[in-house]
Amino acid sequence: MTGAQESTQSSRRAVIDLRSDTVTKPTAKMLQAMMSAEVGDDVWGDDPTINALQEYAAQLFGMEAGLFCPSGTMTNQIAIKVHTQPGDELLCADNAHIYLYEGGGIAFNSGVQPKLLPSNRGRITADHVVQAINMEDAHFPTTRLVCLENTANKGGGAYYSLEEIKAIADVCRARGLRLHLDGARVFNAFVAAGYGPSDIGPLFDSISVCLSKGLGCPVGSLLLGTKDFIRRAHRIRKVLGGGMRQAGFLAAAGLYALRNNVERLRDDHERALRLGAALEGLPYVSYLAPVDTNIVIFSVAPGWDAKVLAEWFKARGVLLSTMGPGVLRLVTHLDVDDQDVDAVCEMLREAATAPGAKSNQVEGAAMTTTTTTMNDNDDGARLGDVEHEDAEE
Repeated sequence: MTGAQESTQSSRRAVIDLRSDTVTKPTAKMLQAMMSAEVGDDVWGDDPTINALQEYAAQLFGMEAGLFCPSGTMTNQIAIKVHTQPGDELLCADNAHIYLYEGGGIAFNSGVQPKLLPSNRGRITADHVVQAINMEDAHFPTTRLVCLENTANKGGGAYYSLEEIKAIADVCRARGLRLHLDGARVFNAFVAAGYGPSDIGPLFDSISVCLSKGLGCPVGSLLLGTKDFIRRAHRIRKVLGGGMRQAGFLAAAGLYALRNNVERLRDDHERALRLGAALEGLPYVSYLAPVDTNIVIFSVAPGWDAKVLAEWFKARGVLLSTMGPGVLRLVTHLDVDDQDVDAVCEMLREAATAPGAKSNQVEGAAMTTTTTTMNDNDDGARLGDVEHEDAEE
């Protein structure tokens, strides 16, 4: 582990919340930074702490400018709006957050058509992009934008290699396409893959960075790009109602997180690996996605009901989230420590034989199922579709 865990609570919690890393609460040191922040009216551009955060993040990624916004959905939607015109087409993974979980914003805000590309746990390839670009013909929408998600939420925290990103960026430049990154958990990718912000900044036309997931802030996301892009994005933020006044208190949390909470993401990854190891071989697990970062996703075996299983854990103080029919997710974060993981691992094993954890046996179904650990060649669709799942942002 990278060091002592800075807890957000003074005593052992009654509930271990593994639904998402969005549930984190500010630590005492983050709260101190927030309370001591110098603030002004950001709509007028007068909040010094917001200005400092935007400049710091832009420099970190090697980009020209930044814009502080209330949410990652807003930063993604602003980027799409700035990069496109109504009637254009964007390319993204078939399970991308911008397509599944942003309220149809691609169509509602920008009048743009998404083309869904086959993905390997949420990751597309340069070849996929080349094959999907429309020819110049009045019958087809103009392919204008490519959107990547790193890490991929629906892909169980899978991340792109730097070489994969460079290959896609090369295609975009050669074909005149814009390239946007949904970097809701991009710092998890940095820690796991070994590259950094300045390695990818020059490859993208815009980057969205969420501060309220693994970095532990209460709210806020950043949009990064050129000065001209951010100038145009600033107007769209206003149109969407995203202008805030004395929001430097929130930006102070972002500055603290970027300076103090990045390396500790390794702890989250190690704890997620422990949870994944505890799930291997259990009779209620049919497919277990590789644990690459801080997300653990598994499919529930025939004869078991994911909702019943989740309720069993909830009754014992452990909250999980659903990712589609028969699919459950656990996410480690700042507010989950080693003792919590110890308790959850024990409970995962206990659920295999506990009365009430299992629904009525499906007629003819086997009593036990061998767990298959998914590798990078497995189709992410085996983890279920999007019906009846928990929203995140």
